[in-house]
Amino acid sequence: MFLAIDAGNSNVVFALFDQKSGKWTNQFRLETQTPKLISQLGKKVPVYFLEHGILPQQIEKIGFSSVVPEINSIIDQFCQSYFGLSPYQISPKSYGKLPIKSLRPNEIGTDLMCNVMAAFSKHFKPVIVVDFGTALTFTAVNSTGEILGVNIVPGLKTAIKALFMNTSKLPEVDLKLPESVLGKNTIHAIQAGILYGYTGLVKGMIEAIESETKLKFTIIATGGLAAILTTLEKTFDEIDRNLTLEGLRMITEANSD
Repeated sequence: MFLAIDAGNSNVVFALFDQKSGKWTNQFRLETQTPKLISQLGKKVPVYFLEHGILPQQIEKIGFSSVVPEINSIIDQFCQSYFGLSPYQISPKSYGKLPIKSLRPNEIGTDLMCNVMAAFSKHFKPVIVVDFGTALTFTAVNSTGEILGVNIVPGLKTAIKALFMNTSKLPEVDLKLPESVLGKNTIHAIQAGILYGYTGLVKGMIEAIESETKLKFTIIATGGLAAILTTLEKTFDEIDRNLTLEGLRMITEANSD
């Protein structure tokens, strides 16, 4: 089995890929916060494997992508201790063998490289990957696999949290799309403002990218919140919540001896 570990700003995702079936079979998350992470790794990971009948020695290879450098050594030490394996950590040195190219490999996040690796390798034509995470990102790739650029805005949860933390009377609300774009109470007003507002943001950003590049892109959405904005169903050609994980696996395999 292949184990993918994707460390983002909010969560560290562990996912198992069964080479025989060609499918992602198991997935769970831990909080990224360092003090909690150390405790969770030692307790929750072994319990999860035990509950699902998976032995540590069944893991044959580990791929690791991280946008949180301060936890990298923690993850590496845990993998060596529990699985007896050192994870392959994706870095700018990993990109030389890939069909995608970045003019600034040291600046683009490894999660975004994983996204476009999976997306471009599937379609081999211009794609925009819209990743709904802590940040909402748009990564555009042309027909030759060259990354044209990236656009970054605060993610949905980040926007709601910022509103809650910086106002005295507005509550923190659930990410639920209301029926009306005009809220009838405070909670609905915030939900309508954020969710319908981000609908317009996503559509406008894609339109602006296509207008500037004069290209027609295949639009792929990913990330844990990708399916929340049902108002964007016709905007996306595909929603793939495992896109980052698949790209992580592909980059790891491309760099395996």
